Amino acid sequence: MELKIKLEFLSTKKIPTLFWSSSKALTAKPKLISVLFLIIGLILFGLGEALLITAGIGVSPWTVLGQGISNVLNLSIGKATFFISLFVLLCWIPLRQIPGIGTILNVIIIATVLDYSLTYLPSPEQFSLKLIQVIAGILITGFGGAIYLIANLGPGPRDGLMTGLQELTDLPIAWVRSGIELSVIMIGWILGGVFGIGTLLFALGIGPSVAASIHLFKTMLPKRQTRK
Repeated sequence: MELKIKLEFLSTKKIPTLFWSSSKALTAKPKLISVLFLIIGLILFGLGEALLITAGIGVSPWTVLGQGISNVLNLSIGKATFFISLFVLLCWIPLRQIPGIGTILNVIIIATVLDYSLTYLPSPEQFSLKLIQVIAGILITGFGGAIYLIANLGPGPRDGLMTGLQELTDLPIAWVRSGIELSVIMIGWILGGVFGIGTLLFALGIGPSVAASIHLFKTMLPKRQTRK
């Protein structure tokens, strides 16, 4: 019974509507509190990814895909990542995902956090410390992702793919996100991308991390309704 309660978050399927949630994703005048929590969530999301990078035992799954595409098309990682984001946004059309201010700020804020935080974060030499840093990065990324998704001002390209596929399949968020990340690693590796233990841990852990954070917020405010 206790194990069932602890693992309940793995069955989370919906993004809850909480006090900082916007009434709709596409709005010209979002609530100030929604924007504030959106920014906080995106900063934490970027910080978590930065911790993964400085740990030095594997880049994120999407970076592996970027490496693979850059090898095949002879593009820079930046350009490859840009085209990946465009392709993912095109996938939103059949999934009926709605962009918003969060979709734009996702790219800007996370990139800015990565640029300015990498030089200040630790790069441990011991493997055990690297592993701890990767796990911390995954937890922080999931926590930040939950905050900004609940703000309901539009997900980033990859998170929109996750929520769209979740609505299409009605599978738990943890399963959908982990499935996406593992698929991305496989495609990137086939195309020549390189991954490490940190990449696999991120792929397997980011889904449960997001789901657990969403479940935590939903449990803290149980009387709120869930967005359909």
